[in-house]
Amino acid sequence: MRRDTEISCQDPVLHDHPIRAVVHLFGGPYVTVDGHRRAVPEGSKRLLALVALGHGRVGRRYAADMLWPVGGDGRAAGNLRSALWRLRGAGIDVVCCNKWSLGLVAGVRVDARDLGAWADRVIGGRPWPGDLARVHLDTDALDLLPGWYDDWTILERERLRQRLLRALESLSALLSRAGRHADAVESALAAVCAEPLRESAQQALVEAYLAERNWCEARRALDAYRDLLARELGVAPSADLVALVREGSPVRTRSVRSPKVVAGNPASRVSGGRPPLSYLISAPSLLT
Repeated sequence: MRRDTEISCQDPVLHDHPIRAVVHLFGGPYVTVDGHRRAVPEGSKRLLALVALGHGRVGRRYAADMLWPVGGDGRAAGNLRSALWRLRGAGIDVVCCNKWSLGLVAGVRVDARDLGAWADRVIGGRPWPGDLARVHLDTDALDLLPGWYDDWTILERERLRQRLLRALESLSALLSRAGRHADAVESALAAVCAEPLRESAQQALVEAYLAERNWCEARRALDAYRDLLARELGVAPSADLVALVREGSPVRTRSVRSPKVVAGNPASRVSGGRPPLSYLISAPSLLT
């Protein structure tokens, strides 16, 4: 007989009337149902996060042992049932289960999964039409469940963080090829802001500047990165990055034709207005 504290994945009600729910792990966990936010009971948060981060169904015994390793199997199983009961009591019917495993009800979305799927498409060079519009990615999205120190949380947080950083770098390249140079720079700057010492992010920024023929900005970015590396790690940028700036910059002779300048375009001014990259790195709020 089914426990009344649990939802079976075969429940016909769930299939006849699917819920429109999203599990939010960034800045959460919390759940929105039909656009309305519902707070997750404290005793159920870790269970919901574990199930939501799973790439499929999660074994009941595995979940109980992972979340409540002290006190024996019987106590852990009881805690699991209690966590499920609290979810239902809060009107959050997003976890279904059987005797052996747990999973999300069909149709329930997870923000971390959605963001990971977006990153996969961008990195693979097969973005959907709306994917290139996600330029203003909040760098807080790179920190999953901050303040949680369970091993499974730390590993998943770092995996997703690395994936999103790589996606921002790839997005910058895609935007440059589409001629959206300002957005390409902003995407690369978001990656640099999240991890200033990451050379692939700095390279994406340099390439974005070179794509729009902003040679001085590319050189300034390299100089700022060189100073940062020397100060923080005592090393220098790679020869490849230095060569990229050197070979991408125009030859400095009088015979070289300057790029066409549009009258009144602030970007055509050589000086004034824009803070140096080192200031942007130290002030992340400017990039959000």
